[in-house]
Amino acid sequence: MSTDTLIDEKYHGLTADQIDRLGAELDALRQRVIAELGEEDAAYLRKVVKTQRSMEVAGRALFYLPVIGWLPAVACLSVSKILDNMEIGHNVMHGQYDFLGDPAFNSRMFDWDTVCPGEQWKYSHNYIHHTFTNIVGKDRDVGYGILRMDPEQKWRPYYLGNPLYAFLLMTFFEWGVALHDLEVENIVSGKRTLADNKPLYPGLLRKIRRQAVKDYLLFPALTGPLFPLTFAGNAVANLVRNVWAFNIIFCGHFPAGVASFSEEETENETRGHWYLRQMLGSANIKGSKLMHLMSGNLSHQIEHHLFPDLPARRYPEMAVEVREICERYGLPYNTGRLHQQLFSVFKKIVRYSFPGGQAKVAPVRGPGSVTEDSLAA
Repeated sequence: MSTDTLIDEKYHGLTADQIDRLGAELDALRQRVIAELGEEDAAYLRKVVKTQRSMEVAGRALFYLPVIGWLPAVACLSVSKILDNMEIGHNVMHGQYDFLGDPAFNSRMFDWDTVCPGEQWKYSHNYIHHTFTNIVGKDRDVGYGILRMDPEQKWRPYYLGNPLYAFLLMTFFEWGVALHDLEVENIVSGKRTLADNKPLYPGLLRKIRRQAVKDYLLFPALTGPLFPLTFAGNAVANLVRNVWAFNIIFCGHFPAGVASFSEEETENETRGHWYLRQMLGSANIKGSKLMHLMSGNLSHQIEHHLFPDLPARRYPEMAVEVREICERYGLPYNTGRLHQQLFSVFKKIVRYSFPGGQAKVAPVRGPGSVTEDSLAA
């Protein structure tokens, strides 16, 4: 099969002109939302920040109530850390609220409550991942350098441990994200040296030290004889945040039906092709408003990959139009309940621990497929 045929299948048979028109429609949607940004978005963010801080204060205070206060304290602190990580930190550091002109919410100045330095995360995530989304060999978020999540990743006996590695990554997810930029897998393969990482160490160690002192020394010490309970509570809250973040992120990137791409397929990529790759390489999660809030609206991963620097609170309304565009162009819009997406992710983790695996080829479009007449209608 020729490369042209492979690319045609991967992009659902759309012509170059159709892809350009799709890109223009998504550009127009983006510009309409930018024109609407204002005080409503600012008020939303400040309300979320107020809620997050209130939950943290409540959690810290409840640790002073031995036994009866421990579970409520852990619950409040877990919610606080999830909001800080997902709806505030992730989105602010994407530059979604730079338009406010508020230094407190500026992507260049903000840092979050996790061991990963914001500056390092912004390079590996904002630049590498969002530029090269699902391009095997360039997007290091495909497996995080630890897992085999795609049949195009060459199988090695090491990957027999895929399920175990996934469990450990989920448990210690903030540490996996923090160490992501060190590219340990490339050091092992000889593509990178320890010396290449020297500029990263000071910032990483400084952030780890600050987080460890705060969570496991300072706040536990403030509760005096309740130090062990507070220490354990902080550890559990971090664990809850890690497990939640891992599941949300993996359900947006790796469930069944999500496409991957080769470097060859994405050479000389136009803006329309880039948009199309984001749509085909992402998945959404259906759920309540509360679930969307707690996921930082990364439950709308398709919209996030299309518009990473627009306020995530806008994704639900944008999703209506994005889905309509997908239907009109005969493209899949991958969405499902959390348990459905999780099940397909973990099936993939287990399947790709073994050799082989079927390459993801776009299905043949049915009677509702895009045509020039349907687009013109």
